[in-house]
Formats: sequence, structure tokens, C-alpha cells
Amino acid sequence: MVSTKRLTTIAVLVALAIVLHLFEALIPIPFPIPGVKLGLANIVTLLALVLFDSKTAFLIVILRTVLGSLLSGTLLNIAFFLSFSGAIAATCLMALLLQLAPAASFKFRFSLLGISVAGAAAHNLGQLAMAALLIKHTGIFYYLPIMLLSSVPTGFLTGLLLRELLNYLQSSGQLDDFLI
Repeated sequence: MVSTKRLTTIAVLVALAIVLHLFEALIPIPFPIPGVKLGLANIVTLLALVLFDSKTAFLIVILRTVLGSLLSGTLLNIAFFLSFSGAIAATCLMALLLQLAPAASFKFRFSLLGISVAGAAAHNLGQLAMAALLIKHTGIFYYLPIMLLSSVPTGFLTGLLLRELLNYLQSSGQLDDFLI
């Protein structure tokens, strides 16, 4: 049985992830490299992994990608499959790295910044793997070094934003409200 408070918190996180997903689509890409994005919705994914568990984070990721794609008109097209595969790959790796950390502590063996950068790299790798499947050609992996290089600043930025959000929630005493 899921408590009403937990369900409401998950719904708010899904809504926030969708808003970030849609907002990011409106931002002009400052890089001349196709496919490079900030990954703002991954902040919510990593937040869900930290506050809840991997099952909840996967639920949020699935709902965010499906509903966000539905709202942006990209459901079941190439952009959807690239987004979905990248989000699942990122969530898998970030969940694995967080499993290696102590359970009830915010002192991770891997910093949130490192986990976020690894998640961004996994997202890009997942997208390229899906692209290779869709176009039936592995030549797309020549793009991998550029995508991995772009995951360092984007993953660092999203990790930094999440770290500051967690620090704010903890210092304001609101973090306990999320830990259900």
C-alpha cells in the first residue's frame, strides 16, 4: 500500500520532471553539436534515487518520458526512443553507483556530481545504442567521444543543482518531509 503523501510526492516529481523536460526543449542549444542538452529532468531522477529507491525512480523516468513526449508531440518517434533509452541507461547506472554508497547517509563513495556525470555519460551511450539499432549501423558510435565529452559539463551542472537543492532542503528542515 502506497501512502497518500508518498504518492503525492511522486506525482509532484513527475510533474516537475515533465516541466523541466519541456522547458529544456525550448532552450536554444548553445553548442554546435547536435543532441547535446543539459539534462535538467535528470535532476529529478537522481533526486528520486536519493530520496526513495530505484523502483520509484524508474517509475518517474518512465512517466516523464512517456508523458513529456506525449505533450511535446514526439511520442513513439525517434526522439522518444532516444530519450527513453538514454533515461533508462542513466537511471540504471546512477542506481548502481548509489547502491555502492552507504544507505542512510548523504556521504557517498561517489559524489553526487560524479554520479550525475556518470549518468549523463550513460544517457548519451544509451541514446547512441538506440540510434545504432534504429539506423542499423554502428558508425554512429564515432560520435561517442563528442557525446561523452559533453556529458562532463552537463552532468556536472545538473549534479551541482541537485546538491544545492538537497543542501537547501536539509538546512531548511524540509528534507525530512520527503523521506517517507
